[in-house]
Amino acid sequence: MADLADFEHERTRLWGIAYRITGSVADADDAVQETWLRWQRIPDGEADDPRPYLTTVVSRICYDQLGSARARRESYVGPWLPEPVVTEGGPEDRVTLDESVGFAMLTVLERLTPAERTAFILHDVFAVPFKEIADVVGRTPASVRQLASRARRRVRDKAPRRAVDRGEHRRAVDAFLSAVTGGDFDGLLAILDPEVVWRTDGGGKVTAARLPVVGAEKAARFSRHLMRDFDPRTMRVAVREVNGAPGLLFTDPLRGRVVVFAFHVQDGLITEIGAVVNPEKLRHLDPGEL
Repeated sequence: MADLADFEHERTRLWGIAYRITGSVADADDAVQETWLRWQRIPDGEADDPRPYLTTVVSRICYDQLGSARARRESYVGPWLPEPVVTEGGPEDRVTLDESVGFAMLTVLERLTPAERTAFILHDVFAVPFKEIADVVGRTPASVRQLASRARRRVRDKAPRRAVDRGEHRRAVDAFLSAVTGGDFDGLLAILDPEVVWRTDGGGKVTAARLPVVGAEKAARFSRHLMRDFDPRTMRVAVREVNGAPGLLFTDPLRGRVVVFAFHVQDGLITEIGAVVNPEKLRHLDPGEL
């Protein structure tokens, strides 16, 4: 039987691969669990080097998931955003979470084919050799090299400029929070980029804008509409790490409302806002920690 300690040593890395490929916490959890089950069944001596073996297994599971996931997302109601990874924050999170797991990047990755996305993540983020990636996507190493190169160009063309330092990002988030909770329309306009894009993911489960809201004034007005769903007497707000950067968590236990906000900040202004309100994408959050 395969060694449990070997698997546990790789678990965090395997989950990171799975989440970046699928954009789903639930799918990543399922993929890692299935990898563990397969790991238990392999005969002794079949995987002398656990890392490449486990990487191939979890990546192949996620690659297969992407086909059906793309079909579901084509019929998805409104903008699709990844399931948010929400943590208290700290040095450990800053090591394990980076721009490759940010909302802006994951949104760009949605535009790639499953093979391009898998090749890009495995090679450019996790430094997996092309030969091993070829075993995952069923292509030749030369073909995988081309996939990764094509994906890299598309990501470079579409991804926003590199994020600012954490301090500047946090200051922008704090200013947004103060303006939104204080009803300060002018203050909100001051922190939003004139061409800010606000995407709200409700998935047809709750009321949400079905198209991105573009422009500072429209986004500021939309924030008023969103805040009407929260009672200021029972609402709780917390700054949390959302996919590796400061974000916001709004909860209203009495109304059963939860919103997770992710931000992209550039030159001191918020250029992108992702608001996840689809309850199915927030089920993995522990109510006791909200």
